[in-house]
Amino acid sequence: MKSRIRSAITMFSRISKPQTVISVGKHAKNLCTSSQRNSKVAVCGASGGIGQPLSLLLKNSPLVSELSLYDIVHTPGVAADLSHIETRASVKGFNGPEQLRDCLKGSDVVIIPAGVPRKPGMTRDDLFNTNASIVRDLVQAVAEVAPKALIGIISNPVNSTVPIASEVLQKAGVYDPNRVFGVSTLDVVRANTFIGEALNLDPAQVNVPVIGGHSGVTIIPVFSQAKPSVNFPADKIKALTERVQEAGTEVVKAKAGAGSATLSMAYAGARFAFALLRGLKGEPNVIECSYVRSNVTEAKYFSTPIQLGPNGLQKNLGIGKLNDFENELLKTALPELKKNIEKGEKFVNK
Repeated sequence: MKSRIRSAITMFSRISKPQTVISVGKHAKNLCTSSQRNSKVAVCGASGGIGQPLSLLLKNSPLVSELSLYDIVHTPGVAADLSHIETRASVKGFNGPEQLRDCLKGSDVVIIPAGVPRKPGMTRDDLFNTNASIVRDLVQAVAEVAPKALIGIISNPVNSTVPIASEVLQKAGVYDPNRVFGVSTLDVVRANTFIGEALNLDPAQVNVPVIGGHSGVTIIPVFSQAKPSVNFPADKIKALTERVQEAGTEVVKAKAGAGSATLSMAYAGARFAFALLRGLKGEPNVIECSYVRSNVTEAKYFSTPIQLGPNGLQKNLGIGKLNDFENELLKTALPELKKNIEKGEKFVNK
């Protein structure tokens, strides 16, 4: 029973080419239940609405041997709570700026969900001033004590915080564009879910690439490249596209001031962290969409499907062939995206 509960919790990670297969009813998925190397994952912002469920999901993964949690309050309590879970990963909690570097030392992967959440009426851009400073300071610490770590940035606005992280790392002389990622996985998860609902399919069997950025009109779900292929009338595609673009606002409104998309973001963040870890282990053909330094378009940073490997980004798979509707979305997205990128860079260089 215990092994079934554990595998049910972790089956979402979509770990391919498993070494062991564990069944949990007819919806079972293949799981990798052993790791070829020890992997330390640090979560910065571990006490928050995203950080706690994200840390729970990471604790339950066999890919993680050490979980290092950082926040400004309550982190030892979160760590103590998670440490009682019967999985192999050890857990330590670190509180406050004076313990930040101890948390990060030796990390293979650093995931950053730290920051203030969206509230009704707020845009991601409204979060900029607070979250920009948080990301800058966290990444400065990574540069000092874990310069080879793969960094996954969740803190919004991602379109700006990823350029902030890159600029900080460049100033520190340790920048590797293949190791810095904006976690845009939630846009893919939402697109897959909405297509699954529309066609009565298992969303776990749907894959919709989402390119561009991670807010509003910069989010471009490429339904023409969906697998399995989908065929909707133009008005339905437009409605689905707009729903993916505004899905975060949908959650903020539904929570009526009680928070933003924390649980689904934790799921998406964990899925991306697992992909990074699988790539580090040398598993072939690990592909996720992510917002990265890019020359695919005229925007300096752009989300596309990427292949992950032992050194992070192994290959950018580009945008593929877009239809007329998607090309128009791209034209609309690029000016906004470039403005967001410039804002992040100016924040560090002012």
